[in-house]
Amino acid sequence: MAQARLEHVNISVSDPDRSATFLAQLCGWHERWRGASQLGGWTIHLGGEKDYIALYKSEQPLAGRFAKGQPLQHIGILVDDLDAAEQVVIEAGLEPFNHMDYEPGRRFYFFDWDGIEFELVSYA
Repeated sequence: MAQARLEHVNISVSDPDRSATFLAQLCGWHERWRGASQLGGWTIHLGGEKDYIALYKSEQPLAGRFAKGQPLQHIGILVDDLDAAEQVVIEAGLEPFNHMDYEPGRRFYFFDWDGIEFELVSYA
């Protein structure tokens, strides 16, 4: 069987520019594309050369924060320097929680402005 890899994730956010600025600072990603979505709304693609996250804003506003587990459990992002990443999260006004240090690495979680949970992990 051929090996696959995750090419992108598309999430709904209330402010794609704010999310893109934050994730670019947190992850070192760059903007690959931005523009009107084929089905209405607006999208920014942010990531690396082979993968990205699509930050989508519908023409209809989000109806409040997402409940835990909806639309997904969390998005896991591997970082080189977990302590530096935590400072970026704090400086953005977001709150890190559930710090864990166990094999094979260290991690913590945070919710973004829309209630999407992220896990930051480092194996360094």
